[in-house]
Amino acid sequence: MFSLESFHKAYDTTTSELVINGRKFQVLLPKDLTRFINTRDVFTEFPLWAKIWPASWVLAGYLAQMPVDSTNKIIEIGAGTGLVSIVAASFGHNITLTESNPDALQFASANALVNGCPQLPVRELDWNRPQLKDTADYIVASEVTYKNDDLQPLLNLFKSLLYPDGEVILAGEMRRVSKNFYQQMETWFNIRVQKKILRSGAEEIAIFLLRMTRKN
Repeated sequence: MFSLESFHKAYDTTTSELVINGRKFQVLLPKDLTRFINTRDVFTEFPLWAKIWPASWVLAGYLAQMPVDSTNKIIEIGAGTGLVSIVAASFGHNITLTESNPDALQFASANALVNGCPQLPVRELDWNRPQLKDTADYIVASEVTYKNDDLQPLLNLFKSLLYPDGEVILAGEMRRVSKNFYQQMETWFNIRVQKKILRSGAEEIAIFLLRMTRKN
């Protein structure tokens, strides 16, 4: 049985506080990434799950504003420490959080409790060997198009988990791998794109929100 007490015994954490659509959230993050880095393969196995990405802010805000229909099922893939699913659940959406990394799953479970979402389903999902039997009206994700090796598994997930009239909602920066991925997706999906600029001082970050529905 998961508990915050056992979690804090196992992990040293720091807390990031943020406000999305007028509500405050606290996200527990690893205080030090050293224990999560594979020193034999730093770049491939770097713990990308262990931070809050700007795209997660955008996706969380989008879902917070989306009309709630409790009959609609949402699955988040690559959820990391859980911000997007926690925000969506807090605003009333029927969402399941999924992630493959066992440490990330622990942080996501802890963050669900910290933010008053004890009933949020937290599930393991390996994109290459998916065992999740659920299907969904929406599949959502932020910053999941980092590696070319993930593109086919992602497409397979979309085909297997999404209802025929469902929608995939992805948020992320536009990188070379991302462009390649979206170009491939155009074979099977109609894609609508929105661009949002996040500003921090003099820095600007362009985040793209893509909504994808199956072609007939």
